[in-house]
Amino acid sequence: MLAGPSVILELEEAVRAGSPAKRIEALRQVTSLFLNDGVRLSDEQIAVFDDVFCLLVLNVEIRARAQLSRRLARVDHAPTEIIQRLARDEEISVAAHVLTHSRQVATGTLVDVATTQGQDHLYAIAGRINLPEAVTDVIVNRGEPRVIRSLASNATARFSELGFAGMVAHAGADDDLTEILGLRPDLPFQFRQDLLRRATEAVRERLSENAPAELKDEIGRVLASITGSAALPAPPKPPQDFTRAEASVKRLKSSGELSEPAILTFAETNRFDEIAAALAVMNEVPTPMMAKVLAGTRHDLVLIPCKAAGLSWATAETILSRRPTMQALNPKILMAAAQDYRRLSVETSQRTLRFWLLHDKVEK
Repeated sequence: MLAGPSVILELEEAVRAGSPAKRIEALRQVTSLFLNDGVRLSDEQIAVFDDVFCLLVLNVEIRARAQLSRRLARVDHAPTEIIQRLARDEEISVAAHVLTHSRQVATGTLVDVATTQGQDHLYAIAGRINLPEAVTDVIVNRGEPRVIRSLASNATARFSELGFAGMVAHAGADDDLTEILGLRPDLPFQFRQDLLRRATEAVRERLSENAPAELKDEIGRVLASITGSAALPAPPKPPQDFTRAEASVKRLKSSGELSEPAILTFAETNRFDEIAAALAVMNEVPTPMMAKVLAGTRHDLVLIPCKAAGLSWATAETILSRRPTMQALNPKILMAAAQDYRRLSVETSQRTLRFWLLHDKVEK
């Protein structure tokens, strides 16, 4: 068995003085030793191997790191830190194996890699089993078409409502993606309706034919509702006029008085056109987009522009509680919203707003 400190000291010397070939051979031998004895190791002993692996990969070539990644990727008891390092490797030949297969890759690592690395890394992550919403949200935001199709095909990936909205927005004129999404049993009804409303007739026919039994009825209901609404279109509503509210907010901004207290006053006096205009100015987005969020049924979306604008929870809570289109939120919902608001970062909120602006898509 490895004697922790002494082995690491010996390896440090070998790394400093040894040739590249000797370092690679040392890595190979340590890997084989771990794979042969790993299931019998204690947590403390695995931690020693972790230190050794992290030391050895500092000075070995890409091919050796890729081989280590391949050998450890499907090992459930693989040392934690070396797996995170391999997952973060900029070389996709190294990172791909653990990003796709290793259960040891932490969610935080996946989010960081998905946020900072390129499309090949995103593609590797998109095929993982049981991808959480925190990761799929990033992939939806950054992925190119091949990545998005792979993610849509991942039956075990989980999506937030914002993630599903983004996937439907990506589908656009992509018939393949539309068909893949349309066959997902976890796609909420309202998103399936939006997806099929924009689908071509050929895609609608294929979905009707290929849908599993548990989806056939729902797809049929969606298509029937689309056909009915197409036959009797509702007259378009005139666009809401925000001219007065925008002028008022612009005056406040020019005088340096557009602040959180001003927005709180708007909320307390039920001036929601002014709130929409103020959030629009502070976040550099259109006023109608903010008005749509404020008037929508989803209170969670309201949190995003409030956080992006740097508002406190007290002000955001007042906005949530006094929206005229909503029934009063019960204390349990408000408590959950407060927790979400604390966890939500300004950076994530601003990135989400840019995504909405890019795709001109905010679900009500």
